[in-house]
Amino acid sequence: MCKGLAALPHTCLERAKEIKTKLGTLLQKPDSAIDFVIPYPEKPEKPPKAQKPSPEEALQWRDSLEKLLQNPYGLASFCSFLRSEFSEENAEFWVACEDYKKTKSPVKMAEKAKKIYEEFIQTEAPKEVNIDHFTKAVTMKNLVEPSPSSFDMAQKRIFALMEKDSLPRFVRSEFYQELIK
Repeated sequence: MCKGLAALPHTCLERAKEIKTKLGTLLQKPDSAIDFVIPYPEKPEKPPKAQKPSPEEALQWRDSLEKLLQNPYGLASFCSFLRSEFSEENAEFWVACEDYKKTKSPVKMAEKAKKIYEEFIQTEAPKEVNIDHFTKAVTMKNLVEPSPSSFDMAQKRIFALMEKDSLPRFVRSEFYQELIK
């Protein structure tokens, strides 16, 4: 994983956490709801502080989701695009798995595994990813004794889904088309 990628989960997660916090406040204080506005961007946000790639580099992303996800600007752009399609949970799950694999402490690994499971894998999770029953069962079995490879099967399934479904739409998007000019 390239430098700066560890900071990028916040890019995709910050807005969701902000909205979740604001919705929680709305539910607790219905009389103050009128004073509360939840901002929602009308078009994808520009990626933060990552160096814009050359058109040649961006062209490589058409054929390689891996290269796209390893580039901080590419990942942020892709997350922004997925957010506009209400499917950012796939990229967020992939990033969470990459971060999880770097965890050395067994205690922290167990904590992160539980958080990833609760956020992305369990039925009706807040950001449940679309994986088949078999993959979910294997992942749950792997979490009995968490290891760096506990989420590998699920991560590969989500990667394949993004590669087959989301990447082609991203490549056709206006934002991507501007990058390759």
